[in-house]
Amino acid sequence: MKIDIVVPVSGGKDSQACLKLAIEKHGSDKVLGLFCDTQFEHPLTYQHVDKMKELYGVNIERICLGSVPDVVRRYKRFPGGGARHCTKELKIIPSKRWYVDFAKKNGGFDVWYGMRGGESNARMKRYSDKVSMERYPPNDVLADYPKSLHKNGVCFVLPILDWSESNVFDFLDGHENPLYRMGEKRVGCFPCLAGGDASKEHSFNMDEFGRQQREVVRVLEGELGRSIWTSKGGWLRNEAPQLDFGGCSFCSM
Repeated sequence: MKIDIVVPVSGGKDSQACLKLAIEKHGSDKVLGLFCDTQFEHPLTYQHVDKMKELYGVNIERICLGSVPDVVRRYKRFPGGGARHCTKELKIIPSKRWYVDFAKKNGGFDVWYGMRGGESNARMKRYSDKVSMERYPPNDVLADYPKSLHKNGVCFVLPILDWSESNVFDFLDGHENPLYRMGEKRVGCFPCLAGGDASKEHSFNMDEFGRQQREVVRVLEGELGRSIWTSKGGWLRNEAPQLDFGGCSFCSM
């Protein structure tokens, strides 16, 4: 049966809202989820992706072109700022290839992306000329995607562009990834190494898996000769020597 809608899912709330909305409008047999596995996700995220299959009665295809540590080593730096090489190598490139191959087999389809203008000022500005539920050539939405995709019948749609965060949580009705209830603000790589120090710090200290991830990153720091912390506060809180002598430092000499 021909698929009409492909929804890239990360395990996060916004892509899940798109998946649920697509199924409500088109039926689960016309919708396919696509999960790009970075091999750097929390176990609860992998469990949640599997849960969504059962919850919505939909197939979610998993693709993987490597891991976050692989990409960090290849680029010899951590992602951050404008250098989002993990996103490029593990999300954009594999999904782009998948879309091209799938269009050849399936025919044209729409890709529903869970992007919200209210998520950040940068995103609000980037999509200020876009209208929710309108169909756009892929390269009009994300410049990394080739014009040839549109020629193959692929269009991008931003169904929840105007939704607020509370709209999303209300729509999911308590079925979101449990990581949100554990204090995570965003769900994807755990942690997102391109994120701010506060979010990385929370993830590293949240549970046993977070502490294991911290040790993985420590190895990368040693190989690269770089710290994962990008702010003075992040470094001082996590890496600076703790001088606790119980009194004057001269007295402890």
